[in-house]
Amino acid sequence: MFENYRVFETTLAGRPLILETGKVAQLANADFLVRYGETVVNVAVTASAKPREGIDFFPLSVDYEEKLYSVGKIPGSFLRREGRPSEKAVLAARLIDRPIRPLFPKDMRNDVAVVCTVLSVDPDCSPEIAAMIGTSAALSVSDIPWKGPICGVMVGYVDGQYVINPTEAEKEVSLMNVTVASTENKVVMIEAGANEVSNEVMLEGIKLAHEENRKLVQFIKDIQTQIGKPKFEFESNEPDEEMYEAIKEFAIEKVRHALDTDDKVEREERLHLVYSEVHEKFDEAYPEMGAKIDECLYKLQKYVVRRWLLDEGKRVDGRGLNDLRPLAAEVGLLPRTHGSGLFTRGQTQVLTVATLGMSSDYQILDGIDNEDKKRYIHHYNFPSYSVGEARPSRGPGRREIGHGALAERALEPVIPSLEEFPYTIRLVSEVLSSNGSTSQGAVCGSTLALMDAGVPIKAPVAGISCGLVTEEDRWLTMLDIQGVEDFFGDMDFKVAGTHKGITAIQMDIKIDGLTFDIIEEVLAKTEKARIYILDEVMLKAIDKPRPELSKYAPKMLSTKIDVDKIRDVIGSGGKIIQKICAECDVKIDIQEDGMVFISSMDIDNARRALSIIETIAKDPETGAIFKGVVTRIMDFGAFVEIAPGKEGLVHISHLDVKRTEKVTDVVNVGDEIIVKVLEIDDKGRLNLSRRDALVELEGLQAEPISRPSGQQRRRPDQRPPHRR
Repeated sequence: MFENYRVFETTLAGRPLILETGKVAQLANADFLVRYGETVVNVAVTASAKPREGIDFFPLSVDYEEKLYSVGKIPGSFLRREGRPSEKAVLAARLIDRPIRPLFPKDMRNDVAVVCTVLSVDPDCSPEIAAMIGTSAALSVSDIPWKGPICGVMVGYVDGQYVINPTEAEKEVSLMNVTVASTENKVVMIEAGANEVSNEVMLEGIKLAHEENRKLVQFIKDIQTQIGKPKFEFESNEPDEEMYEAIKEFAIEKVRHALDTDDKVEREERLHLVYSEVHEKFDEAYPEMGAKIDECLYKLQKYVVRRWLLDEGKRVDGRGLNDLRPLAAEVGLLPRTHGSGLFTRGQTQVLTVATLGMSSDYQILDGIDNEDKKRYIHHYNFPSYSVGEARPSRGPGRREIGHGALAERALEPVIPSLEEFPYTIRLVSEVLSSNGSTSQGAVCGSTLALMDAGVPIKAPVAGISCGLVTEEDRWLTMLDIQGVEDFFGDMDFKVAGTHKGITAIQMDIKIDGLTFDIIEEVLAKTEKARIYILDEVMLKAIDKPRPELSKYAPKMLSTKIDVDKIRDVIGSGGKIIQKICAECDVKIDIQEDGMVFISSMDIDNARRALSIIETIAKDPETGAIFKGVVTRIMDFGAFVEIAPGKEGLVHISHLDVKRTEKVTDVVNVGDEIIVKVLEIDDKGRLNLSRRDALVELEGLQAEPISRPSGQQRRRPDQRPPHRR
């Protein structure tokens, strides 16, 4: 039945890697079922027979579909089925898209779809890596034009040793988690999170990953040799050379003048005039080819920018290759928010706002990994006005999700633990103006906002991007690329970090890969630049986290109680905890491990609630003093509640420093009084004394304890036998 069924096997990081084809999804251009350990991912690739009309880009789509049955879960949504992709699924799709996209023909307009469906997950065998390998194999053996294969692995750094494809346990203690994709000879994609590692540690890890990738590339090439199909012919969208040369001759000086400014708005206005003049001249000569004329003008702009850089070392705004645009930083812009920071680099400007919430405000995650909640959240918004366009907002796209995740990853190593800072932290980066590398602007703005909010981060973080232009064996890099250099250059290499080391990397390219010489130079340049940004700009705006939180931020206290005491603090039906919240005007979150978080706008209220909870959870010790409420009056004394559910007796002889004839002469129900624990009997009952508390706290003199009139002390031989 399955005549074309083939199985190919190898090992990856000591675990079996099996690629099967020819059994399922036989109507796709190519399909592989990838088994890595007990992780199983199906990858299908398809392409349209004809190009899509009216577009000026290559229409590639990559979908990474997380199925919760892969980890034995039922979706938590109302419909109990998977909905829109999770943020992690979007990031996984981008991880696969970025290394494969540069290897497609740039003039192809046929739709290509890659669908990776996660069917089973072994947490120690990454489904993202399995999906990337399956995608490369499927594209390689298919008839779709593509200049692969590529392969990718993760690399960690544990106890001074590099680890390829670390397990879940190893990832928890690794100083870096880096994904590297490569062709046989070059690196095509890097995605990294790290705990302030040095350039040298990062570079050696990338090299090791590349060597592992080369083995996998050869494995896929062997498969391609055995079952690969001839690539189909496609209709090129490349403009006619004669048309391009005619437009170039007419417009090249106009384009040079238009591009030669550091003001993006002015550049766009000049280019608009050039486009109008070119269309006026050539529309009649090339009827119904307006899109091709625009393509020629795009190609001409790219030619001018690259020739300036390669031949003259000149940038469109006149800067040197290693010069940064003008920088500015400001904090405390918004009076009612918990923290805010504005970072400006040239015409790129990002405002980040920090919000602090209770630990229970964490984000609930419904995905295929073991992470089910998140207390540090970073969102990134890119409104149309930031690039001078008039479009309605439709919510975050894949780019926004990716940039927010990059900024989040850059700052994650410096966020204090829950025990150190018992808050949920949300950062929102609003891009106010965009002209290159807004994600790294978000990193800088977020550091400012966190320090303005009083979050005790371990170190400030800054980010910067580096560009590249190549021509055969020639290449040069330039710091702090703006939009036009990103559009017409070959690379956007973003690096974020502290004074100590790297915390995040994201590398995107438009060529067939990078050499290690390029990577090493970029790491060195970006390190110098980020330290300059930190010292000369950001730390001059705010040099350390504010010592106090905003008056509008909730005040948080925490403690840890015995797990067996949780039910006592909560009470039957939540009665006790609700009473504490109402009386103290606080919010309380109790976790399964006994951690208790108390939030209030008034720190004194939070302290009062904390005292009550500790009184309930910890058995009072003899000699401890409490403030309590009189709940009952008896002839022989008053019962006082020192905490919800904890009550003790103040005998009439211990109500006051003076002799007391009648309990109600001193206290009544509802009165608040201070009491001292005299004794805890073998049944846990409390004997309390207001008299001793007054003596200790207020220094009052107490009369000797005597019996109220009518009560005579019996001699020992007159006492009942059971009291002798």
